[in-house]
Amino acid sequence: MDYVSALLPPAVMAVFFIGVIRVIVKTQGGANKAKEDAAVDAVLARVEGARQATATPPKTDA
Repeated sequence: MDYVSALLPPAVMAVFFIGVIRVIVKTQGGANKAKEDAAVDAVLARVEGARQATATPPKTDA
């Protein structure tokens, strides 16, 4: 009976892993691809803009 308890966790993890891979493969492309790409581009542009704003210190008259 010990072998069942030893094999159960890896078997459960394998089933969940296969399920995750199937979901990832099914959601690639399709109708939402352009919307997802636009959302990622917007986030990257926002991060890049914030990085550039903090990289250049404000000029002071001294």
